[in-house]
Amino acid sequence: MDASGPAERAETFSWTDPRVGLEHLPRMSGLEYLSGMRDGKIPRPPMAALMNLTLVAVDSGRVEFECRPAEAHYNPLGLVHGGLACTLLDTVVGCAAHSTLAAGFGYTSIDLSVSYLRPITVNHGVLRAEGSVVKQGQRVIFAEGRVLGPAGELLATATSSLLVITAGVPPRLP
Repeated sequence: MDASGPAERAETFSWTDPRVGLEHLPRMSGLEYLSGMRDGKIPRPPMAALMNLTLVAVDSGRVEFECRPAEAHYNPLGLVHGGLACTLLDTVVGCAAHSTLAAGFGYTSIDLSVSYLRPITVNHGVLRAEGSVVKQGQRVIFAEGRVLGPAGELLATATSSLLVITAGVPPRLP
């Protein structure tokens, strides 16, 4: 900090009303829904805009996202907050599970175990996160995820179990 005070920064982001994407959910399989999101036919959820997450690849049981950390994600130590990596991992394991589900089904996390292997800074540039289903069950899906730096270095990993639920009608939003 200099004599004039802290250097203020600002960031803005925009998103599409989440109801637009949710309209498609009941009649599409998870793979169809996520493919539509990847292709820009279904808007990404607001959280993905806030956290700079972009779905770049999807197949049954496997997804890949990219994320560009920003200064706004820094913690008091000048590192990207672990919550960004955790959110990215929670996203890829959940979407990997979702990609295996038929229309009318959804999921909710039972648990998520994250291991942070290296600190992340904005100097890493674009991160890649991969999620894959380890075991598909009718009631529980087991998945794993990893966050990689641009040179392929492993930054964080996660395992998760996800409960398969009947999707029903999407929640009513304000």
